[in-house]
Amino acid sequence: MWKWLIFGLAAYALYRLFTNDWKRNRESKEDEKAKNERMVASGEMVKDPECGAYIASDSNITVRDGETIHRFCSYDCRDAFVRRIQESRQKTELPPEQDP
Repeated sequence: MWKWLIFGLAAYALYRLFTNDWKRNRESKEDEKAKNERMVASGEMVKDPECGAYIASDSNITVRDGETIHRFCSYDCRDAFVRRIQESRQKTELPPEQDP
């Protein structure tokens, strides 16, 4: 008799353990979905060309390159991007011709 009682209690404990874990995972996924929906609803996101972070499209840290406006997550990323653009433009410029 005691053997069946202990077996029943162990089975019930395992059942509760697994069902609570399943509920917690489901609630966690629902919370994550709600968080993602709030982020999407807050506005359009654009990718920082320097570090690859996603930021709001109404970011104040911008650089205009011709007709393209690049948006950045920080001033450090903006400065690195400007430096990289300037270096690439200097490499493509032809050296001045020298008179013999």
